[in-house]
Amino acid sequence: MTKVRHGLRAKVARPPNSALQRWKPSWRKPASSAKQQQEYREYALAEALTTLLPILDSLDRALKTNAVSVEDFRSGIELIDKQFHDALAKVGVAPIPAEGELFDPNLHQAVQMVETSDTEDNHVIDELQRGYKLKDRLLRPAMVRVARNPK
Repeated sequence: MTKVRHGLRAKVARPPNSALQRWKPSWRKPASSAKQQQEYREYALAEALTTLLPILDSLDRALKTNAVSVEDFRSGIELIDKQFHDALAKVGVAPIPAEGELFDPNLHQAVQMVETSDTEDNHVIDELQRGYKLKDRLLRPAMVRVARNPK
Protein backbone atom coordinates (compact mmCIF):
# COMPACT_ATOMS: atom_id res chain seq x y z
CA MET A 1 0.00 0.00 0.00
CA THR A 2 2.91 2.34 0.54
CA LYS A 3 3.90 1.97 -3.11
CA VAL A 4 0.43 2.99 -4.21
CA ARG A 5 0.34 5.90 -1.81
CA HIS A 6 3.81 7.07 -2.90
CA GLY A 7 2.83 6.80 -6.56
CA LEU A 8 -0.34 8.84 -5.97
CA ARG A 9 1.60 11.56 -4.21
CA ALA A 10 3.97 11.83 -7.14
CA LYS A 11 1.05 12.16 -9.55
CA VAL A 12 -0.65 14.76 -7.36
CA ALA A 13 2.57 16.68 -6.90
CA ARG A 14 3.26 16.85 -10.65
CA PRO A 15 0.18 16.26 -12.77
CA PRO A 16 1.33 15.41 -16.29
CA ASN A 17 0.58 17.94 -19.02
CA SER A 18 -1.66 19.94 -16.74
CA ALA A 19 -2.60 23.56 -17.26
CA LEU A 20 -0.52 24.38 -14.20
CA GLN A 21 2.63 23.05 -15.86
CA ARG A 22 2.00 25.09 -19.00
CA TRP A 23 1.26 28.21 -16.99
CA LYS A 24 4.04 30.76 -17.00
CA PRO A 25 4.08 33.73 -14.69
CA SER A 26 2.42 36.71 -16.33
CA TRP A 27 4.83 39.15 -14.71
CA ARG A 28 7.50 38.04 -17.18
CA LYS A 29 5.50 39.01 -20.27
CA PRO A 30 5.17 42.79 -19.81
CA ALA A 31 8.91 43.32 -20.34
CA SER A 32 8.70 42.09 -23.91
CA SER A 33 5.31 43.74 -24.32
CA ALA A 34 6.70 47.09 -23.16
CA LYS A 35 9.58 46.69 -25.59
CA GLN A 36 7.14 45.92 -28.41
CA GLN A 37 5.05 48.97 -27.50
CA GLN A 38 8.15 51.17 -27.55
CA GLU A 39 9.17 49.78 -30.94
CA TYR A 40 5.65 50.41 -32.27
CA ARG A 41 5.74 54.03 -31.00
CA GLU A 42 9.11 54.60 -32.65
CA TYR A 43 7.87 53.09 -35.91
CA ALA A 44 4.72 55.24 -35.86
CA LEU A 45 6.76 58.36 -35.11
CA ALA A 46 9.20 57.55 -37.90
CA GLU A 47 6.33 57.10 -40.33
CA ALA A 48 4.79 60.45 -39.31
CA LEU A 49 8.12 62.24 -39.58
CA THR A 50 8.70 60.75 -43.02
CA THR A 51 5.61 62.60 -44.26
CA LEU A 52 7.04 65.87 -42.92
CA LEU A 53 10.50 65.60 -44.50
CA PRO A 54 9.41 66.76 -47.99
CA ILE A 55 8.08 69.95 -46.38
CA LEU A 56 11.45 70.58 -44.78
CA ASP A 57 13.06 70.04 -48.18
CA SER A 58 10.69 72.59 -49.73
CA LEU A 59 11.48 75.14 -47.03
CA ASP A 60 15.21 74.62 -47.56
CA ARG A 61 14.80 75.14 -51.32
CA ALA A 62 12.71 78.28 -50.72
CA LEU A 63 15.41 79.78 -48.52
CA LYS A 64 18.14 79.06 -51.09
CA THR A 65 16.28 80.52 -54.05
CA ASN A 66 16.52 84.13 -55.13
CA ALA A 67 12.89 85.13 -55.49
CA VAL A 68 12.26 87.63 -58.26
CA SER A 69 9.35 89.23 -56.43
CA VAL A 70 7.44 89.11 -53.18
CA GLU A 71 4.50 87.54 -55.05
CA ASP A 72 6.68 84.67 -56.23
CA PHE A 73 7.99 84.12 -52.73
CA ARG A 74 4.44 84.25 -51.33
CA SER A 75 3.14 81.72 -53.87
CA GLY A 76 6.00 79.37 -52.92
CA ILE A 77 5.15 79.71 -49.21
CA GLU A 78 1.47 79.05 -50.00
CA LEU A 79 2.45 75.82 -51.78
CA ILE A 80 4.54 74.76 -48.77
CA ASP A 81 1.60 75.59 -46.48
CA LYS A 82 -0.69 73.38 -48.56
CA GLN A 83 1.94 70.62 -48.56
CA PHE A 84 2.16 70.85 -44.76
CA HIS A 85 -1.63 70.68 -44.28
CA ASP A 86 -1.80 67.68 -46.63
CA ALA A 87 0.91 65.90 -44.62
CA LEU A 88 -0.93 66.56 -41.35
CA ALA A 89 -4.17 65.28 -42.85
CA LYS A 90 -2.34 62.12 -43.94
CA VAL A 91 -1.47 61.32 -40.30
CA GLY A 92 -4.98 62.17 -39.07
CA VAL A 93 -4.61 65.80 -37.95
CA ALA A 94 -7.47 68.10 -38.91
CA PRO A 95 -8.15 71.79 -38.22
CA ILE A 96 -11.10 72.67 -36.01
CA PRO A 97 -13.69 74.88 -37.75
CA ALA A 98 -14.16 78.07 -35.77
CA GLU A 99 -15.14 81.25 -37.57
CA GLY A 100 -18.93 81.63 -37.75
CA GLU A 101 -19.48 78.50 -35.64
CA LEU A 102 -21.36 78.35 -32.36
CA PHE A 103 -18.84 78.65 -29.51
CA ASP A 104 -18.00 75.20 -28.15
CA PRO A 105 -15.86 75.23 -24.96
CA ASN A 106 -14.68 71.70 -25.80
CA LEU A 107 -13.07 72.93 -29.03
CA HIS A 108 -12.65 76.68 -28.65
CA GLN A 109 -10.83 78.85 -26.13
CA ALA A 110 -12.49 82.25 -25.81
CA VAL A 111 -9.87 84.97 -25.57
CA GLN A 112 -12.26 87.89 -25.84
CA MET A 113 -16.01 88.56 -25.74
CA VAL A 114 -17.02 91.31 -28.19
CA GLU A 115 -20.31 93.16 -27.92
CA THR A 116 -21.80 93.30 -31.39
CA SER A 117 -25.14 92.94 -33.09
CA ASP A 118 -23.56 91.92 -36.41
CA THR A 119 -23.08 88.29 -35.34
CA GLU A 120 -25.36 85.92 -33.48
CA ASP A 121 -24.87 85.62 -29.74
CA ASN A 122 -22.19 83.08 -28.65
CA HIS A 123 -20.88 82.64 -32.20
CA VAL A 124 -17.19 82.88 -33.08
CA ILE A 125 -16.34 86.21 -34.70
CA ASP A 126 -12.80 85.36 -35.71
CA GLU A 127 -10.04 82.88 -35.08
CA LEU A 128 -6.81 84.15 -33.52
CA GLN A 129 -5.06 80.77 -33.55
CA ARG A 130 -6.28 77.64 -35.32
CA GLY A 131 -7.08 74.57 -33.25
CA TYR A 132 -6.37 70.97 -34.26
CA LYS A 133 -7.64 67.48 -33.56
CA LEU A 134 -5.91 64.14 -34.04
CA LYS A 135 -8.81 61.96 -35.13
CA ASP A 136 -11.18 62.38 -32.11
CA ARG A 137 -8.55 63.74 -29.72
CA LEU A 138 -8.12 67.48 -29.19
CA LEU A 139 -4.51 68.55 -29.74
CA ARG A 140 -5.05 72.27 -29.26
CA PRO A 141 -8.24 74.34 -28.92
CA ALA A 142 -8.83 77.22 -31.33
CA MET A 143 -8.25 80.63 -29.74
CA VAL A 144 -11.25 82.74 -30.71
CA ARG A 145 -13.15 85.96 -30.15
CA VAL A 146 -16.82 85.38 -29.36
CA ALA A 147 -19.82 87.64 -30.05
CA ARG A 148 -22.03 88.83 -27.23
CA ASN A 149 -25.19 90.64 -28.28
CA PRO A 150 -25.98 93.74 -26.20
CA LYS A 151 -29.24 93.51 -24.34
